[in-house]
Amino acid sequence: MTNEEFKVFAPSIPTDPGIYQYIDAEGKILYVGKAKNLRNRLSSYFGEKKYQLAKTKVLVRHAHHIDFMIVETEHDALLLENTLIKKHQPRYNVMLKDEKSPLIYICIKHERFPRVFLTRKSFKDGSSYFGPYLQKFRVEQIAELIRKLFQLRTCQLNLSVDNIAKNKFKPCLEYHIKNCAAPCVAFESEESYNRKIEQIRNILKGNFAAVKNHLKDEMARAAAEMRFEQAQVLKEKLALFEDYQGKSTVVNPSIKDVDVFAIADDEKEAFVNYLKVVNGAIIHTYTLTLTKNLDEDQEMMLSLAVQTMRERFNSQTKELIVPIKVVLPENDLIITIPRIGDKKKLLELSEKNVQYHLLQKRKQAMNATGKQTSAERILRTLQADLHMEAAPLWIECFDNSNLHGTNPVSSCVVFKNAKPSKRDYRHFNVKSVEGPNDFASMEEVVLRRYQRLIGEGAGLPQLVIIDGGKGQLSAAMKSIRALGLEGQITVVGIAKRLEEIYFPDDPVPAHINKKSESLKLIQQARDEAHRFGITFHRNQRSKNFLKTELTEIPGIGKKTSEKLLSHFGSLARVKAADKEEVEKLIGKVAAGKVAGYFAEGQEDENSVRL
Repeated sequence: MTNEEFKVFAPSIPTDPGIYQYIDAEGKILYVGKAKNLRNRLSSYFGEKKYQLAKTKVLVRHAHHIDFMIVETEHDALLLENTLIKKHQPRYNVMLKDEKSPLIYICIKHERFPRVFLTRKSFKDGSSYFGPYLQKFRVEQIAELIRKLFQLRTCQLNLSVDNIAKNKFKPCLEYHIKNCAAPCVAFESEESYNRKIEQIRNILKGNFAAVKNHLKDEMARAAAEMRFEQAQVLKEKLALFEDYQGKSTVVNPSIKDVDVFAIADDEKEAFVNYLKVVNGAIIHTYTLTLTKNLDEDQEMMLSLAVQTMRERFNSQTKELIVPIKVVLPENDLIITIPRIGDKKKLLELSEKNVQYHLLQKRKQAMNATGKQTSAERILRTLQADLHMEAAPLWIECFDNSNLHGTNPVSSCVVFKNAKPSKRDYRHFNVKSVEGPNDFASMEEVVLRRYQRLIGEGAGLPQLVIIDGGKGQLSAAMKSIRALGLEGQITVVGIAKRLEEIYFPDDPVPAHINKKSESLKLIQQARDEAHRFGITFHRNQRSKNFLKTELTEIPGIGKKTSEKLLSHFGSLARVKAADKEEVEKLIGKVAAGKVAGYFAEGQEDENSVRL
């Protein structure tokens, strides 16, 4: 990616925290990084950097494009960066190795009188794991605070009902220094202990209200009793709680394996964001774009996108988190539409990313519109209005012309880049049709035109416009199908009365906004084809008129006729010319034939009058 390419891309980069990925032309991830401000961080790779590392220069040079994903906090960005580096092992990343993972969890052990402790590993043993956390000293402070507030046991004794009833244990030092309430000797009931565990779960989930009230009450009580040092300690603990961010929504082992989908759409496109969560960690994110053809609803589009992306990424996950109900062919899937809790936060993260993707696309479209030429803008609009796969850079329009069935001709005008290309105009004398038959004439000239282009290997237009309604369009499509071009060329008809646009095999016409630039381009091509066809038809009629009056005289050919008209200026003057003058111009024999022809005609006329 060059500096110039990045300058175009830069305005669409958010200023939120997140991760970014440098990807090469083959789609391989070269580097994964994190940022507190994505735009500022990515901008630092580009521009004139005198002291930029050689590795960075190589990375930027080999990158084909940059993908990014926004998250809630810088903390979450680091967690996601760690996960993606472990998953993809990018070439230019040299840190965050699996065997030296900095991640720490707080575990509430699945046992009677549960212990709460720190661990670097999580297991599917029924225990609850909260985290991961990155700063060990802070996690230790939180764990210590929990122990001081709730007096939990730290021993690994088997506190079964039978063992406690048989008095197998004695209170230990932790009880005497008031760190434990000694449930091992039944000094604390299981119900009381579990209430404390439930309160700890609320703390780790971020439900701090009850704990804050408790700390404030204890602090006020210590101050009232003149225990100011104790009050200061409680104040610091309260500040620590308020500063504590709780567990990460980016990585959450309690959710296990799920696929998360969110959708956003506008008038023309829909976007579906996909988060793949494995063992509580996001290992992949992708946003799929769907182009609307009709009025598809979100349920249908989301169902299609879910199937497409699960097949593409070979997902075997049985639980899906989605914002709305979807219908899928697999019957054993668990479809979750969360309202509260951890899964709702994951869905909100996916929704935030897809909404930002939609906003980014809109900004890019606005920027592109501002930088496009008027021709590019018109062609893009026409492409959208006619549902074409590519912009119609080459347009051809056909029109028929005849006078009461005489002198049938057709015209073909060519527009390139939304402008007339007059050197490419073509006209046709209809050969196989007798009488006023517009349909057969259109079928003939379309066949001749594209048969010749195929034979010459000159390429084909993207759009063909037929001046006329369903009948002329159907006739043209016979030739298109006969040549095997259906699907390769977009063919439409324009009816003159209401300026309706007809598509093949669709009896209902489309109505483009009368003020639309795309309709004006179609009308311009139609009018130009009509003008060019009328001009050619008039010329043909003039030539045929001369043919009947002069060239049909026995012994008088085309060159002699042209010589007479060039000299005298009109047929009437030829008739009125002096015989000697005519003889000097074309010879005595030819002059006699002309004089005899017109004299014969004069006699016939006089006979009719009588």
